[in-house]
Amino acid sequence: MSKKLYSMFALLLTAILFLAACGDGNNNNNDDVAGNNNNNDNDAADEVNIGNLQLGTGGTGGTYYPLGGEMATVITNNIEGYDGFDLSAVSSGASVDNLVMIRDGEVALGMTVHIPAIDSLTGDGDFHGVPVENFGFMGHIYPEVMQIITPAGSGIETIGDLAGKNVAIGPPGSGTQALAKLILEAYGLEDGDYTAFEENFGDAADRIQDGNLDASFGLLGLPASSIEGLALNRDIRMIPITPEGLAYVEENSGYEGMTIPSDSYSFLDEDIQAITAYAILVGSTDLIDEDLGYAITKALFENRDQISHDQGAHLTKENALLGSEGLPMHPGAERYFQEEGLQ
Repeated sequence: MSKKLYSMFALLLTAILFLAACGDGNNNNNDDVAGNNNNNDNDAADEVNIGNLQLGTGGTGGTYYPLGGEMATVITNNIEGYDGFDLSAVSSGASVDNLVMIRDGEVALGMTVHIPAIDSLTGDGDFHGVPVENFGFMGHIYPEVMQIITPAGSGIETIGDLAGKNVAIGPPGSGTQALAKLILEAYGLEDGDYTAFEENFGDAADRIQDGNLDASFGLLGLPASSIEGLALNRDIRMIPITPEGLAYVEENSGYEGMTIPSDSYSFLDEDIQAITAYAILVGSTDLIDEDLGYAITKALFENRDQISHDQGAHLTKENALLGSEGLPMHPGAERYFQEEGLQ
């Protein structure tokens, strides 16, 4: 009986050793598959599928989505040293949402207003004590301007007149909504003092055109094609920020005042006091290593003339570092900017 048990034990031990040997072979094979870019030192980047990277943009009715789509195409078509590279633009809730998706490893790149990006580092503002630390600045895109639209016959003259009105404040997780709430707060308006519609500017424009919305906030490029399109179908006005409102916003955020020239839109008959910030590109330091970050930044800024969107004109080397103050630089972008003598 003891011999039989001994034999069974020996067979079991042999099987275990055989399976362990097979397991080692499989692990080595997986390492080879993951390490497509054998020259990269970053283990996390080695495991990234460069044929399926995503750029978080914004709602389809805003500036981010169409511009981001062109940026993704330009990068994909011009990147050097990465065969099979493919970057696609995806619609999102914009600034805050894109930073959260980078934190969670869902997208490799994101477009954002530089103010929420600064807040994300310390978990302030919309980030509720959960900081985002795995991203770096990769370049200025264009200046964003808060534009507040109302039907011409609404009787709304100032932000304070929005009490009790139907107001589109931008989608959750967007820079538009964060700034809209701050502006409304400057006039003593809190949640519940107005009926909030949390949607992108394209949807809000449709509501204004149909007479179902009293006003809409949009942190957009200037001029914004969505506003120009709305003006063709409905008489509209732009609501200015008063000096008191501007002072409150500047004291409680990093946003700054700017003047919208009257010739920006055909329906304007005077300059409009507004608020501005920078739209910037940020990249994950988990999914994009220094070499890939360098290649992405170079492909974008060396070929920005292939972008037809109006706001693509701001993607110049001279503007490249606007909005970078207070933000960590992505190592790859930093190398490119230093190489170009921008730092």
